[in-house]
Amino acid sequence: MTVSQLSAAIKRTVEDGFSRVRVRGELSGAKRAASGHFYAALKDENALIDMVMWKGQAARLAFRPEDGIEVIATGKLTTYPGRSKYQLVVDTLEIAGEGALMLLFEKLKARLGGEGLFDRERKQLLPYLPEVIGVVTSPTGAVIRDILHRLADRCPTRVIVWPVLVQGEGAAAQVANAVRGFDALAPGGPVPRPDLVIVARGGGSIEDLWAFNEEVVVRAIADCRIATISAVGHETDVTLADYVADVRAPTPTAAAEMAVPVRAELQAQLATWNGRIIGAANRQHALRGERLAALARHLPKREALYAPQRQRLDDNGDRLDRAQRHRLAVTGERLATRAGALRPALLTRTWDRERAKIEGLGRLLTSLDPRALLSRGYAMVRDTGGAIVTTATKARDAGHLRLIFADGEVPVAAIDGDVPPPPKPARKPSPPHGASPGRGQGELF
Repeated sequence: MTVSQLSAAIKRTVEDGFSRVRVRGELSGAKRAASGHFYAALKDENALIDMVMWKGQAARLAFRPEDGIEVIATGKLTTYPGRSKYQLVVDTLEIAGEGALMLLFEKLKARLGGEGLFDRERKQLLPYLPEVIGVVTSPTGAVIRDILHRLADRCPTRVIVWPVLVQGEGAAAQVANAVRGFDALAPGGPVPRPDLVIVARGGGSIEDLWAFNEEVVVRAIADCRIATISAVGHETDVTLADYVADVRAPTPTAAAEMAVPVRAELQAQLATWNGRIIGAANRQHALRGERLAALARHLPKREALYAPQRQRLDDNGDRLDRAQRHRLAVTGERLATRAGALRPALLTRTWDRERAKIEGLGRLLTSLDPRALLSRGYAMVRDTGGAIVTTATKARDAGHLRLIFADGEVPVAAIDGDVPPPPKPARKPSPPHGASPGRGQGELF
């Protein structure tokens, strides 16, 4: 036989004899290659078997395999002829028992805690009255109904649910993507950005809750810029999501109670504050009124303040009355003195002289009025603009003229050449032959 024939025979024998096996052991030398395949060894106190998990199966692991974790591997045994060794090709890899899970939990907690992901300084304060709450949970379970019911009882608030698997294969990746998705929403966008995020799930075993212990979920919550509440499991259940979240709620219902205040209590508190404000304002008003009244008692009486001014007003009134009477008397005496110097005859002669002068000016105006000449047969020549035409040259230049008579105007036109002779008077018709003047028709015969 050749080496290849022998290796092939061994391979067939091993695969036929161990076509399907479940092996329990501790992981050792765990590493994930750049190709995505996972390589490790399973060992116990006395033996060691190499194992490989191809990329497709390794991507679906529900936990991060590390050295020291006790697991149960299911697959088939085969050989690797290139190195004359056998190995286990694993289809599924599970953590072996609760003790192993708790050991892995403590190791993850110590490693992530060492990075400061659980430090109190990283915690954010919850908003007092969030307008929008994002909830990462299963859309069909009782958890979301409990949260919505409790929010409606306390203070109705807008809720956006990001549906995810909460256990099993792919649950951790979905939860992490939901937290990062809420954090990536832009303020004022088509989907409102939450003011608070609640990561919630009902109770269960450590295997059921393991998705919330995965590193991908812990880091997503740690990186979230929105305040988060972890409400995973019952009060006794603890996950790494509880450590990294800003606030841990013992139950999903308790998370809703932490998220919003009671509206009735808020209204009562506002009413109390309003009453205190009104009471304080009334007390201030009363206190300042008392202070004003106390100050007013030290002020002088109004009559005492007004008395000097009233007396001064009366004195000024009397002085004004006396001054007016004195002024009227002096003016009257002055008028009487000047009136005595006036003589009626002198006034009459002055009046007659001025009247005669005015009458003479009126006659002169009448004699110089050109319109007075029009009544004596004269005419006034004006052009179309109304200016008086005084020469024949201006008349010919004007062309069209207006002759103004005493009783109206006549438009005329200036022509060149000689003036045509006046028309001869029409001759009277001769009486018919034989007719006698002054009689009717003459005789025919």
